This record gives sequence, C-alpha cells and structure tokens, in this order.
Amino acid sequence: MKAYKDFIVSPIGERYINSKKVGDKNLILNTEIYNHQFVNRNAKVIDTPLLFNSPLKQGDEVIVHHNIFRRWNDVKGREKNSRAYWKDNKYIISQDQIFLYKQEDWKAMPGFSFVKPLQAVNSFNTEDERPLIGVVKYSDGTFNKKELVGFRPNSEYEFIVDDERLYRVLNKFITIKYEYQGNEKEYNPSWA
Repeated sequence: MKAYKDFIVSPIGERYINSKKVGDKNLILNTEIYNHQFVNRNAKVIDTPLLFNSPLKQGDEVIVHHNIFRRWNDVKGREKNSRAYWKDNKYIISQDQIFLYKQEDWKAMPGFSFVKPLQAVNSFNTEDERPLIGVVKYSDGTFNKKELVGFRPNSEYEFIVDDERLYRVLNKFITIKYEYQGNEKEYNPSWA
C-alpha cells in the first residue's frame, strides 16, 4: 500500500534503545517509556508518497523525529502507540518528520543541518564542549561540510548518527559562519 502524501517507515531494530553492548555484557540504560532520549530514531523507508516526488527511495535509511516510535500512557494508564503507528511495526509519517536520509552518504532534508560540537579549549570552563558552535557534518546544501558555524541558544537537538553525537539545527537558526582555523577539535563523548 502507498500513502497518498506520507511515507511508510519501519524502525531499524527495536522501538527503544534500552541497552548497549559493553564487551561481552549488556548494560541496561533505560527501563521506562517516558524518556525521549532512548527512543530509536533510525528507520527504513517502506514506501514513498503518491502525491509528490521525493529524493527518498524505498529501502533508504532515515533519521526521524523521536515521537514516531514512542509509546505513552493515556489518562487511564493504558500503554498506547504513537499517532503515527499503522500496523505490523509500520508507521505513517510526513516529510517534515524526516531529518536525514542515507543514499551511500547521509544527506540532510531541506531546511536542516547537522553540526558536530567542538571540544572546549578554555581550561577554566567546566563544560567539555564549546556552547553554540560547531562544524557542519551534513547539510541540505545551504552550508558546506566542515564549515565552522554558530547557532542560536536552544535551537539544537541531539542525535546519534553512526555513533557520533550531532546537533540537528534548522538552517534559519545558524546565525554566523566563523573562519575555520583548522585547530578546532571535534567533541564526541565516549558514550555516543
């Protein structure tokens, strides 16, 4: 079945990423359904819309909004699927809920860029990364890869893509391009 104006996707793996393999043991990271940070955001495109042409094709891997596969409890305490759930582990979503897609290499959907945070250089700083600045990793073409950019506060959303922590930022919230010095160190914590 094809959807008229939406995509049909299925999660890659489970709906939640509740454990991580450490050596030969499984480390439990999460035991609840409320925390959005543990919801799986990787999906596979099952079908594309009939109404319009899209750069996405069947079988493409995509990064989607965290509420697609999320479960929740209603006012009576019954566990429910998200609004996007259709049947048999398939979900119907709109194009604006897809942020990144992979066709040999990752590409950002129109209006988005993915930025890699930088390691803090100030020894007096208690934070491990520099705030509101990073290197463009993936873009929709608005910015070049490896461009050093600054963005508005509270405009970044954290994603793990290929074991790298990246921030998804709307292009309109990237406010400045810095001169890239070449000595900036990208920051990827060991847990990512």
